[in-house]
Amino acid sequence: MVFLTGDPDLSAITNLINNWIHIGQALVGSIGALAFIFAFLWKITSVEAKAALEAKQWIQRIVVGTIGVEVAGALVSILTSSVPPSTH
Repeated sequence: MVFLTGDPDLSAITNLINNWIHIGQALVGSIGALAFIFAFLWKITSVEAKAALEAKQWIQRIVVGTIGVEVAGALVSILTSSVPPSTH
């Protein structure tokens, strides 16, 4: 059985992960911004107090979700940068 004699090249998988992170952040950012605008308009135009409270809760969820994606992206960047580079 033949084994690898050197360290594997992880740059391809690191680039793939970084690309998917950027795509995910862009999607969440654009969809999150649109959802935030609609929830904000819903809160402003709502007549009932219950509807305004629901809109406020949706705004909070959108903000927390957007922050969560940013934190996850930063965590993955930290983890992928902690992998030592290939010596080849």
